[in-house]
Amino acid sequence: MAFPAVRRGRRQPVEPVVLVTVLLVAGALWLFIVNPLFQVMKQSVMTPEGISFQAYWDVVASERILRIFGNTLVLCTTVSLIATAIGFLFAYTVAYVQVPLKGLFRALAILPVVSPPFLVSLSAILLFGRTGLITRGLLGMENANIYGFGGLVLVMVLTEFPVTFLMLIGLLQNIDVSLEEAARNSGATRWQVFRTVTLPLLLPGLANAFLLVFIQALADFSNPMVIGGNYMVLAVQIYQQAIGGYDLQGGAAVAVLLLLITVAVFTLQRYWLAGRSYVTVTGKPARERTQVRDPWVVWPLFAVVSLLTLVVIAMYALIPINAFIKLWGINWSFTLDNFKYVLGLGMKPIYDTTRLALISMPISGLLGMVIAYLVTKKRFFGRGVMEFVAMLSLAVPGTVIGIGYILAFNKPPLVLTATGTILVLAFVFRNMPVGIRSGIAALQQIDPSMEEASINLGATTQQTFVKVMLPLMGSAFFSGLLYSFVRAMTAVSQVIFLVSAKYNLLTVAILNQVDVGRWGYASAYSTVLILIVLVVTVLLALILRLFGIRTSISDL
Repeated sequence: MAFPAVRRGRRQPVEPVVLVTVLLVAGALWLFIVNPLFQVMKQSVMTPEGISFQAYWDVVASERILRIFGNTLVLCTTVSLIATAIGFLFAYTVAYVQVPLKGLFRALAILPVVSPPFLVSLSAILLFGRTGLITRGLLGMENANIYGFGGLVLVMVLTEFPVTFLMLIGLLQNIDVSLEEAARNSGATRWQVFRTVTLPLLLPGLANAFLLVFIQALADFSNPMVIGGNYMVLAVQIYQQAIGGYDLQGGAAVAVLLLLITVAVFTLQRYWLAGRSYVTVTGKPARERTQVRDPWVVWPLFAVVSLLTLVVIAMYALIPINAFIKLWGINWSFTLDNFKYVLGLGMKPIYDTTRLALISMPISGLLGMVIAYLVTKKRFFGRGVMEFVAMLSLAVPGTVIGIGYILAFNKPPLVLTATGTILVLAFVFRNMPVGIRSGIAALQQIDPSMEEASINLGATTQQTFVKVMLPLMGSAFFSGLLYSFVRAMTAVSQVIFLVSAKYNLLTVAILNQVDVGRWGYASAYSTVLILIVLVVTVLLALILRLFGIRTSISDL
């Protein structure tokens, strides 16, 4: 009777096609994720005389760097706390309270996904800068200053809170209604149910959302670059020290410190809190939740959420409006000159960015699905390491990746600097984790018997993946494709190290226009960028629908 147990415990041999795929994927992950990070660490300690930790000592001994380090932690903590609180307020209102316009509140979460990360900064300057519509136009202030800590907190919170909203509303909607109803039937008030049942169940999710925003705030380069003023953070310091100050070793040492912080927070968020969050939910609710209808709760929450929504919409609407204005704050006359410039002399960045993003999109989407399939459905040595490395690029700050690519690919045997190939590779390996995450989630919902039936009928592993699994992962595949394209179009931090005279990108062109105060050109470029993203999104959805894959932008 022991024989069947022995058979069940025996490790099945890895198929040749799976083995080759695993080796190819592992090689690519090593070459384009691990190798650049290793080169950054190597650069930070290697000198002509040998190994030296002087660069790290200079960092630790520098009062300025320590102040920047403190600035970064204070900023990230503040932004994460406020963004998580606002995201929770939105999620609770939509999930628990009978308020109108819930569709609008959900749609709000899509805006940061389809727009450049510094768009809100540009709007904040137009509203609260020296020639701002509110500061000078309405309040008559002559020396308004939006630059610095306050401005950074404002724009980063408005950019990040929709992310926490998306995370928390999923958790709130999956809390079993019977748990709260049992507490209510025992005589607890609604406030007591919230304080003793709902909130404790949600605490791991709140911590998870806090850490996710913390990672993104740590890696944020463009907002501090545009509106940071004298408030310096580590991501900007790396760029200024390595590129502006020609101190590549010092920049690499700061990059390693930033990398260690983000990887520690990423590991905590992914392997500790994420697991605890799933324990708090009990699957799909058995019945609909009774919505809160008390007017003393409904209308104050509706007013607060509506006001915040109005602010966010106004921020994003200002950009296309400014694109048609002659000179913001001084000459309000209508003009098409800004669009004539960007669609004429300034057309090259639009063309380069769109072309490279379209090239990277299918590669990133397909690679994400292959990795998701391997780590979910196949058993092989190093599977956990492959998943960790593939997802790691989601946490590594773009400035660290950018400096790593410069160091790794500017010498034989693989010289790629100043080429379009290095930009495509940076897009692919930076943006594929979302596709992997969506693919894993989709595969976990597919009954294993479907794959087994295909193989039992004689199909090979690659035929099963292409003809059975991939169509069932249609929504996840769309998410990976679309996220890859959108992030390639709006990427800043890693590509600012990699652009050249031959390949200039749209976001870098926008930053350059902002830097010299040409708000009209920057707004016109941003408007064109958002229009391209929306057009490609609709076209992609239509193409996938022809293949029977029905999706929506909410899959992001």
